[in-house]
Amino acid sequence: MEKWFVAAKRADFNGIAKEFGINPVTARIIRNRDIVGEDAIREYLYGGRENLHSPELLGGAREAALLLKEKIAQKKKIRIIGDYDIDGVNATYILYRGLQRLKAEVDYEIPDRMKDGYGLNINLIRLAFQEGADTILTCDNGIVATEQIAYARELGMTVIVTDHHEPMFEEREGEKIWKLPPANVLIDPKLADCPYPYKKICGAVVAWKLIQMLYVLSGREEREADEFLPFAAIATVGDVMDLDGENRTIVKLGLQTVDRVANPGLNALIRAVGLEGAELTAYHIGFVIGPCINASGRLDTAKRSLRLLLCTDPKEAAQLAEELKALNDERKDLTAKGVEQAAEQIETTSLKEDRVLVVYLPDCHESIAGIIAGRIRERYHRPVFVLTDGQDCVKGSGRSIESYSMFEEMVRCQDLFLKFGGHPMAAGLSLAKENVPVFRQRINELCRLTLEDFVEKIMIDVPMPLDYITEELIEEFHVLEPFGKGNTKPLFAEKNLRLLKAAVLGKNKNVLKFTVCNQQGAAMEALYFGDVERMQSYLTEKYGTQEMEKLFLGRANGMLLSVTYYPTVNEFRDRRTLQIVIQNYQ
Repeated sequence: MEKWFVAAKRADFNGIAKEFGINPVTARIIRNRDIVGEDAIREYLYGGRENLHSPELLGGAREAALLLKEKIAQKKKIRIIGDYDIDGVNATYILYRGLQRLKAEVDYEIPDRMKDGYGLNINLIRLAFQEGADTILTCDNGIVATEQIAYARELGMTVIVTDHHEPMFEEREGEKIWKLPPANVLIDPKLADCPYPYKKICGAVVAWKLIQMLYVLSGREEREADEFLPFAAIATVGDVMDLDGENRTIVKLGLQTVDRVANPGLNALIRAVGLEGAELTAYHIGFVIGPCINASGRLDTAKRSLRLLLCTDPKEAAQLAEELKALNDERKDLTAKGVEQAAEQIETTSLKEDRVLVVYLPDCHESIAGIIAGRIRERYHRPVFVLTDGQDCVKGSGRSIESYSMFEEMVRCQDLFLKFGGHPMAAGLSLAKENVPVFRQRINELCRLTLEDFVEKIMIDVPMPLDYITEELIEEFHVLEPFGKGNTKPLFAEKNLRLLKAAVLGKNKNVLKFTVCNQQGAAMEALYFGDVERMQSYLTEKYGTQEMEKLFLGRANGMLLSVTYYPTVNEFRDRRTLQIVIQNYQ
């Protein structure tokens, strides 16, 4: 169920258009992204390095850099402990290469998703100690590892935490009581006392800022750390951070330089997925390159992805890249099967009545639980947890909707978990098998969502008739990129388009192609890449089989469709034509 709304934010769109030399439609979209005032608009359109915040502002960065500088001088062994996702892999890469440049005695460990689970554990700390590590440096984890860090300190180890996740807290009489680990230094923009002005950076950006700080204190230029900018950008997109503020600038700058990066591994992966020579966008990172980096941590070990980034031999890099692509193809097949099983369980049991879906798939590969949860959330527009059997307990991942802070709700029933952590929109957990039904019952009893929260709200930027679309306007929309969470691709709409002709395309019959015409007589091709069968069923139910037959034969019919869309230019055999890509319909 969805409701369409037109964004009604007001501004002097013609004045903004004149001031910045843009179309009033573009000005309206910028206002819809809450970019207000000349300085903010200028930063949004043309922001560069000058808009990045100084690492000095990141709480703990200077103290950590001074401590690391001391450890490097003393030739103490530093062990980086990262995480097995795209953010953790890139953060580990940045810290490892950055410390290597300064001649540090440094190595790394990335937990095994199946054996170790997320973040620090006692075994990893014990192993680091036994292998002579003096200092543990975490990235993309550690802020909730209170017991584990206390153990490391008891062993006499130095611990520096770099993370971006929410710190643990208890709620007492409506107040948050923070439960922070006893590390030597904590770096996390989410800490209440951290003065960093932008809180939404990922773990790899935190790692990059620390290396910038360390370079400055070691007598190097901060700009030398720019070699790591593309990796910070890849992690930002891959970890689904909001693409506003500093994140947007990091991704924009990173994408501009990613094809010039002297990294055989990354270049080999770009080749393996067929993107060599392409102008890389956030879409390519999020849906093509990123999943390959994540796949090794899901079905094998994330060290394989890190090995690719660290690889200096082009031949070995090509082989590693092909292996990651093959793993991702396998992951896609497993995901499709898991989504089907989850949907069947919801539709055939009382789960369908729950406001928070807790789906238990004991035989599902635990590494893809989060992806399945995301797909089920898209389908039902409810918070979703997908649980599966781990080695010695049940493990799971959750994906949420905007009106439900998943991490905060889990805090309210934390006594049920062996381990948990995450963000408002995503979380991970482990619990005893007997607690699965208890968790489902408790998380639903605590749920304060109303029926209105489950209605997906489709926000239209501009109701724009087809005859307003030009190639120049489409070209101008590139200034709004990179698109992603927090800076979504603009959405346009037009009511009552006449459907003139239709055809099903694609090897898997997964594209519907229409010729549509508006009330002013402007005709254009329209493509739909969603659930083709569902759309055909909708049209058949509304207009009948005979009208559908006429549509597919290109004959006159009485079919009308209101759509939301994004305009594009189709290039075929040196011919360029305007077309729209349908997002929603009714």
